[in-house]
Amino acid sequence: MLGNWLKTTILMAGIVALFGVVGATLGGKGGMMIALLIAAGMNVYAYWFSDQAVLKMYNAQEVTADNSQFRSFYHMIKELAENAQLPMPKVYIIDEAQPNAFATGRNPEHAAVAATTGIMQALTERELRGVMAHELSHVKHRDTLISTISATIAGAISSIGSFGMLFGGGHNSDGERNINPAVAILIMILAPIAAMLIQMAISRAREFEADRMGAEISKDPKALASALEKIHNYAHQIPMETAEQHPETGQMMIINPLSGGGLRGLFSTHPQTEERVARLLAMVI
Repeated sequence: MLGNWLKTTILMAGIVALFGVVGATLGGKGGMMIALLIAAGMNVYAYWFSDQAVLKMYNAQEVTADNSQFRSFYHMIKELAENAQLPMPKVYIIDEAQPNAFATGRNPEHAAVAATTGIMQALTERELRGVMAHELSHVKHRDTLISTISATIAGAISSIGSFGMLFGGGHNSDGERNINPAVAILIMILAPIAAMLIQMAISRAREFEADRMGAEISKDPKALASALEKIHNYAHQIPMETAEQHPETGQMMIINPLSGGGLRGLFSTHPQTEERVARLLAMVI
């Protein structure tokens, strides 16, 4: 528990520092102060509202116990949450052909799990149980706070070039620009890469641990391993348009939903599926 909160604190501090450096470089002391205020506001927003923002981004529809079409899925989540000794999270469905799922929320009392319609068609009931147990593991470890904050802030960092227009590059007392245009361009290039590195650093170990605990919650590591293999194969064949438009949210999914071209393939936020499967199968007695 303490480790997760420490990671969250370090992430927030790193984001604020990055915003401050960029603001100071592009706009001097005034730019730094504006950047720090914006970063502080974004961290507050990310803590309280980023989960709902992500669900809205994916046009997720809430499912209740009264929903006839997804009643069995809802009760599956309820059973798994009881196994994990968790409060019942809100349950959402995303109308996407690509099989995938994620969890979000700032703590177990304000958590949500979401699955695509594609994953329900592609997986068996056992495999789907394994996937949703994995997502509930993220809730139990409070990884959802880390992932929603990093997704929100990374999206802002990817648009860091807007600071250049906001600050106008900054001017000295003689009215001259105090930043080399080449430096500004370099910052605009490196800032999104820094965001990807932050996400990569906090995501991989988190996925391994969620696999392990998910297998314990579902009591079926073999089914989760099979599900990961299926989702991995489908994800490379079926695009997820929303994830492609908002790549910062890709690290929230159980399998990377992105096409993997260019820098996305170099800075993967997920461990190799083969290694994840191998670790799960090693748990089978």
